[in-house]
Amino acid sequence: MVTLTKAEEQIMQILWTLEECSVQDVREKFDEPKPARTTIATVLTVLENKGFAGHKTLGRVNMYYPKVEKTSYTKKQLSGILKNYFNDSFSAMALFFAKENSLSLEEMDEMLEEARKELNG
Repeated sequence: MVTLTKAEEQIMQILWTLEECSVQDVREKFDEPKPARTTIATVLTVLENKGFAGHKTLGRVNMYYPKVEKTSYTKKQLSGILKNYFNDSFSAMALFFAKENSLSLEEMDEMLEEARKELNG
């Protein structure tokens, strides 16, 4: 799976949230100063070319939608980070983030308990 640029990821986050939207809908989700409509349209075209987004035309408006699930992209990105920065060691990655965020032992225990619950269904 292809890695997205920051601008592409920003727009994909909006597509994943809205599920279907126009260029104007995407533009409204940005803070001021908002990017130009043409910039958003260009990024959406790039996302279509990369296979991340699609569109259907309703009247004179293109409605865009994600073609890649957020969980699939997230999994691929995190797997790459795990492999490239932490030698495929999840514990090394978790320890890094725990240190960076100054987690207390209690917070780490809560995180582990939540993980156990999630994994056990």
